Amino acid sequence: MEYMYDLVVIGAGSGGVRAARISATHGAKVAVIEGDRPGGTCVIRGCVPKKLLMYGSMFSADVEDARGFGWHIETPTHDWAHLITAKNTELNRLESIYVSLLENAGATLLRGFAKVTGPHSVTVNDQDITAKTILVAVGGLPQIIDVPGMNEHAITSNEALDLDDFPSEILIYGGGYIALEFAGIFNGYGAKTHLVYRGDLPLRGFDEDVRRHIAVAMQDRGIILHPGTTVDALASDNGRKIASLSDGSTIHVDQVMAATGRKPNTSQLGLEQVGVDMGRNGEVLVDAYSRTSIPSIYAVGDVTDRVNLTPVAINEGHAFADTLYGNKPRTISHENIASAVFSQPPIATVGLTEPEATAKYAKIRVYESQFRAMKNTISGRGEKTYMKLIVDDVSDKVVGAHMMGPDCGEIMQGVGIAVKAGATKADFDATIGIHPTSAEEFVTMRSPRD
Repeated sequence: MEYMYDLVVIGAGSGGVRAARISATHGAKVAVIEGDRPGGTCVIRGCVPKKLLMYGSMFSADVEDARGFGWHIETPTHDWAHLITAKNTELNRLESIYVSLLENAGATLLRGFAKVTGPHSVTVNDQDITAKTILVAVGGLPQIIDVPGMNEHAITSNEALDLDDFPSEILIYGGGYIALEFAGIFNGYGAKTHLVYRGDLPLRGFDEDVRRHIAVAMQDRGIILHPGTTVDALASDNGRKIASLSDGSTIHVDQVMAATGRKPNTSQLGLEQVGVDMGRNGEVLVDAYSRTSIPSIYAVGDVTDRVNLTPVAINEGHAFADTLYGNKPRTISHENIASAVFSQPPIATVGLTEPEATAKYAKIRVYESQFRAMKNTISGRGEKTYMKLIVDDVSDKVVGAHMMGPDCGEIMQGVGIAVKAGATKADFDATIGIHPTSAEEFVTMRSPRD
């Protein structure tokens, strides 16, 4: 049978674009279908705009710190509308780059929402398209839990990036990384910020010590924490939002942001109807080569709910292209992937948490350090940096590294290479640190914790 394309990619986000580009470079005839804006979640609604807003919000703390160094700075003001305009200009630039990358690789970009109608067929804009292979790379979308009034009166991370008016007071519902990042953003620009989450500590799934330290640090920066609490109902009155909490209290705010997780964006794709096996949360089930239960249909990125990080989606897409069209069959490892949470202060991690390591190894050693960063000794900020190494006692391999503090994302990238390569604690000890830096603490921790 002849097909219109060798490959149709549904979704022009980071994973889909990488797969399309590399496949086309290998000689495949490729079409990419995108119903929104090329660039996907990361570029348009996630990593990039969020970090730009995070950078801007940090200046308020920098101004406070600068006074300790002798700078005399009047109370600064902020122009939210100017920031949003500047952010959107940058996103437009990046979107055009994604379009150019596809065009330069020889792939065809089709605008519209796709639906899979068979193992080799897709419809878009009432047009039937056939392909030998279909790759699903549609990512995820915010999930609003079933709470009375939440759908009607709350915003998600999508809308938070484009608010016309900056809220003077906001409630963020959730304890995951998105919730913490936006709490830092709104707090940094001056909003009175409430963070409501049902657990005892934020960031479920992260190392327990890191979770404890970030809770203290956020409170010290002025974020109001409501642990062990849920939002039971949400209403609106004259433009203000009224949140009724499970502890019996009521909070009146300008905005409520629901940050209670994300889910794969598969509900309108028609995958189940053509026989693709799906998980209970709508994720596409795939094997190590990103192949679904239908041999001609593949999926990469957040839609598979494996490791939901942009670089992972990119690498999955690249491996898919090399395997099918580059005569280089390969898979990627989802172990020891370094990641960062751009909270304030930020968090970075690679490898196992302490409970995970305890469950996997017969005996572990834990090394940790906490200290005021040199900048804070003069700025007057009491915030402490926290660092932790987890070592398998038998092999001496470092199996986990965790940090909370300035520049930890940049620091952890290098540590991630070492952990991925199987470095031992002896290797860390033999490495001479860069002084004076916080990073050198990772190579100077000598005594394990009792």
